[in-house]
Amino acid sequence: MIPNPAEPDEVDLRHHGDAEVGDGLADFAVNVRTGTPPPWLAERIRASVADLAGYPDPRPARRAVARRHGRSAGEVLLTAGAAEAFVLLARVLAPRRAVVVHPQFTEPEAALRAAGHPVERLILTKDFTLDPAAVPADADLVVVGNPTNPTSVLHPAAAVAALAAPGRTVVVDEAFMDCVPGEPESLATRLPAGVVVIRSLTKTWGLAGLRAGYVLADPHLIERLTEAQPLWAVSTPALVAVEACSTPEAVAEAEAWAAELAAERDRLSAELSARGLYVVPEARASFLCLCVPDALGIRALLRQRGYAVRRGDTFPGLGSDWLRIAVRDRSSNDALLNVLGELGI
Repeated sequence: MIPNPAEPDEVDLRHHGDAEVGDGLADFAVNVRTGTPPPWLAERIRASVADLAGYPDPRPARRAVARRHGRSAGEVLLTAGAAEAFVLLARVLAPRRAVVVHPQFTEPEAALRAAGHPVERLILTKDFTLDPAAVPADADLVVVGNPTNPTSVLHPAAAVAALAAPGRTVVVDEAFMDCVPGEPESLATRLPAGVVVIRSLTKTWGLAGLRAGYVLADPHLIERLTEAQPLWAVSTPALVAVEACSTPEAVAEAEAWAAELAAERDRLSAELSARGLYVVPEARASFLCLCVPDALGIRALLRQRGYAVRRGDTFPGLGSDWLRIAVRDRSSNDALLNVLGELGI
């Protein structure tokens, strides 16, 4: 792992999977679960339109999130997706030495840079595993994903918690943690001192267009983030969705999906590995990260055949030989494998 004060213009930090799709392409670029939102959730969101004349009341959803993670309501801030949470943290915190662990989702670094904070990159190597000792001792802000986008690596909770230190804020992006059955490595219910956990409902519940997420942190930081957040930032439909997706029944449904996902993800990973490709091992999220010679060329050929995959070269620490592929249902995954076979892969 190499600390690297890389320049922001080396990669396009604002490039995301949604830029890869369109024109009828089969979507293996965006990590949102297909077939969502489920009918019961869509119906609750539609019904919430009847209440749009009133200002949003976040209290019921906030209490629901607190119950879901065994926290107090004062430790919860609801946000317009995880992206808003990163912006709010960049506005409120004043780090002297901010370190972002890469490869990972690029919005945290983009938000910090937009707020005027210098950012150092800690580039993970060798299967992208985390060594807490590699983080500079004087770093007072550390950002890490778990499981990490785009590598799909799930770091042990103990390793992430070991990043915590006096005078340091550790921000853990757990947007894909509900892809992991049982969430054994989540810090949401533990929340060590100085640790901030960010969660999103976008991926599992198909709510990218609604913008729904939340921050878990100590009440003092939550108060500061609330002061920086615009009034009524989270809409009534989004609040209804947050409350609904935090119930025990919804959590059980997500758990069942995560188990199905794991089986199909492991099958797809094995199929790709059998073709001689390097797939980042022990994937635990809803996507795979793989190394393919001339990945950008392969991506272009796939687009010609109607398939969108996510380029890897816009993630610091990866390069032009990397792709991220979302895991879909078996038939869709087999169709992609067939096309790759036609391309000699």
